[in-house]
Amino acid sequence: MRIVRTVAELRDALAPRRAAGERVGFVPTMGALHEGHLSLIRAARAGSDVVVVSVFVNPTQFNDPADLAAYPRTEEADVALAASAGADLVFAPEPAELYPHGYATSVTVTGPVTESLEGAQRGRGHFDGVATVVTKLLLAVGPDAAWFGAKDAQQVVVVRRVVADLGLPVRIEVGPTVREPDGLAMSSRNVRLSPADRTRALALSRALRAVQAAVDCGADAAAARAAGLAELAADGIEPEYLVLADAGTLEPVESVDRRVLALVAARVGPVRLIDNVTVTPAAPTGAR
Repeated sequence: MRIVRTVAELRDALAPRRAAGERVGFVPTMGALHEGHLSLIRAARAGSDVVVVSVFVNPTQFNDPADLAAYPRTEEADVALAASAGADLVFAPEPAELYPHGYATSVTVTGPVTESLEGAQRGRGHFDGVATVVTKLLLAVGPDAAWFGAKDAQQVVVVRRVVADLGLPVRIEVGPTVREPDGLAMSSRNVRLSPADRTRALALSRALRAVQAAVDCGADAAAARAAGLAELAADGIEPEYLVLADAGTLEPVESVDRRVLALVAARVGPVRLIDNVTVTPAAPTGAR
């Protein structure tokens, strides 16, 4: 395991591996690694000859300075966990390495994929920050494939749009959401939940299951959403959003006649959580 701090060091470390024709896999993270991240690193290990993991808390995607300040930073533990999952290199730059003095360029994705959901709640600047840092990291690493988690579904849509629009030569792979045994989606933010709020947070995954159950019973999108909202209300949670949306465009749907995303965001105590599931249409009557 090797830790590098600069883009130059990273490229020098990868040059002989690339010259030998080895496949480079990449897992971008903001640190505070958990099993969700490790599952992506293991997937990259299985599909690559050399695996790079970045650990960088990207300041440009936080609209709330307090949220940025509170974000956990556990580099020593992250490096050990990344190594245990099969990483070869950890790229852990300082902010000035990616955003040097005078930096004046950003990547912007327009339309519903950035202006709805997280974009509406956190501001357009959030996804400008995501798109810019992901582009910079992909250009620095130059991977054959990069792995992202399905829990950040909107981020995946944005990254795919950036890669397609800019013609970046990388394959985007998406790993499934990893959950705690009780259903809570794993997140670096979960450690900030009090015991009581940790229990209340289970309402998010229950709400998403209620949406699918309603669809299975023939409900349209509005009725399925209402079922999810009822689960949240039972625990006193008012969501920032709970929507059923097209998986490619993130535009709301009225009926579930194809695979769509059900996405939810809510504050549980002081902690903002997101989750999503893919909702499938109800099986035709009489189908087995």
